[in-house]
Amino acid sequence: MNRIDVHHHFIPPAYVKAFNSTPGDPSGWHLPKWTPESTLSLMASHSTHTAILSLTAPGTSILFNSPVESADLARNINLYGFQLHQDNPTRFGFFASLPHLTPETIPSAMEELAYALDTLQADGITLYTRYSGTGYLGHAAFAPLWEELNRRKAVVFIHPTNTASAAGNKPEMVNSKLAQPIIDYPHETCRTAVDLITSGTISKNPDVKIILSHGGGTLPILANRAANLLYDAVLTEIPPERFLEQARSFYLDLALSGNGGNLELLVGKNGFAKPGHVLYGSDFPYAPVETISKYVGMMEEFFAQGGEKEEEVARGAALELFPRFRIDDNKELIPERIL
Repeated sequence: MNRIDVHHHFIPPAYVKAFNSTPGDPSGWHLPKWTPESTLSLMASHSTHTAILSLTAPGTSILFNSPVESADLARNINLYGFQLHQDNPTRFGFFASLPHLTPETIPSAMEELAYALDTLQADGITLYTRYSGTGYLGHAAFAPLWEELNRRKAVVFIHPTNTASAAGNKPEMVNSKLAQPIIDYPHETCRTAVDLITSGTISKNPDVKIILSHGGGTLPILANRAANLLYDAVLTEIPPERFLEQARSFYLDLALSGNGGNLELLVGKNGFAKPGHVLYGSDFPYAPVETISKYVGMMEEFFAQGGEKEEEVARGAALELFPRFRIDDNKELIPERIL
């Protein structure tokens, strides 16, 4: 099968150190143990040839109170990702991290973006659904960043983070068992996606290729509702048809979302997703191996019943975004060691 996993996290030593210097993840989730070997083991278990590694939330925003330390952490994370790719060029790619985003740190983020894409040859960048102190990704302060990403025709991997209601590093949860990744994260993804549409960010930057986590969260379910309510209530001038066209422009990964019902919603006969816009993802190591295995099994069962897009979802769609991982061409695409 040679799957390409576009939602696969790594936990570099620099991030562990930063994480342990703070009160912890404001989403209420724990920091799992991780090694490159554990990733390779998981990949072997599920016929995965390549993993595009990324830093999950809160990422460099865990040091949001110190712009300099956040920028230093981003650089260390990106150098680590680059070295993993150098050591395993056909097995690992990576999405670069940026410093915590505020209006004041946009210049620093632009510098790191250029270094990561031009020098380290990252496969794209990671953004989180919102940034404390500023807002969701359609905020006007982020416009210069989107313009540069659009100019580069870059791939952007958007991962949910803790909700806007969570004050500081104190998570607000439904109850003590429901850390925010369980049910809040999918709606955070929908929030930022709709913000990107209604702010005009998507229409102004059509060449950015955006991957939404977890099957797009609740966006495929709520897109039609938002499109019609916003227009009919005269809250936007975007016609419903155009809104839905932009909502379908996102790429959607299947991390924790590959069950039959979701797959029918996304890639079935009248599926929400555009052809070639659904990608495999595991969410390792934050998702337990047992959970990942269940979703892989459900995905395989769905396609065994007559789904025609298994190869596209497993690998083909990702290769359109990341052509350097074409197995036959890879020898020519491996960058020279530059560190």
